[in-house]
Amino acid sequence: MPPSLRHQVIAIYKELLYLGREYPLGYGYFRPRLHRAFMARATERDEDKIRQGIRKAEYVKKEIEALYYLKRYRTLRKRYVPGA
Repeated sequence: MPPSLRHQVIAIYKELLYLGREYPLGYGYFRPRLHRAFMARATERDEDKIRQGIRKAEYVKKEIEALYYLKRYRTLRKRYVPGA
């Protein structure tokens, strides 16, 4: 694996770990599953498949961020909108 792809994989893993700290089911639930998902593809050497995995991880990252924004929106709505 080229060094640039390796750095991208490590960077997205760290970003996902950081996002997982606030995961609704807890960090203890999130981290082992994330680790298992990355380790399942640890032996992958095809650059196209690695790039595809990075794109999938970016998509998951955006979904997690959307989950957090929704949670935040609902909390603020309950707090400031009467009868919500």
